[in-house]
Amino acid sequence: MCHGCINAQKQKSHKKESFYPISKTEVQWKAQLTPEAYDVLRRAGTERPFTGKYNDHKGEGTYHCAGCQAALYHSKHKFDSGTGWPSFDRGIEENLELGEDYLLGYRRVELKCSQCGGHLGHLFNDGPRETTGMRHCINSAALEFIPKPTDE
Repeated sequence: MCHGCINAQKQKSHKKESFYPISKTEVQWKAQLTPEAYDVLRRAGTERPFTGKYNDHKGEGTYHCAGCQAALYHSKHKFDSGTGWPSFDRGIEENLELGEDYLLGYRRVELKCSQCGGHLGHLFNDGPRETTGMRHCINSAALEFIPKPTDE
């Protein structure tokens, strides 16, 4: 795991999981989010590989949390992992929280939005070796893309 990711995990693993700066009832989340985004962000669901709108997306800009609009990833850190989900070699650390997930019967590092607690995806150590070596495997349904402004 990269040095920054280890430090972030140490710092954020002590965070109370029940408190986030942006907090809503499940009824409010359901009213705000699409069914797919609700399943991913609030129920830790996973979209099928190669089906998400941002898997092959190449635009310049920033990917934000679909639940609260926190900036999560810069497009310059996106890469094609071949896994079927948008992948990034790093994120905007102050808006990411690392946790543990045993839903498949083994330990995985879960990535969540630190502002609303929404489930984003998982962190793996099989990313590009020439950068961080990490792969943030993220569900498209958890993201909204904000294009980089163009000069007129």
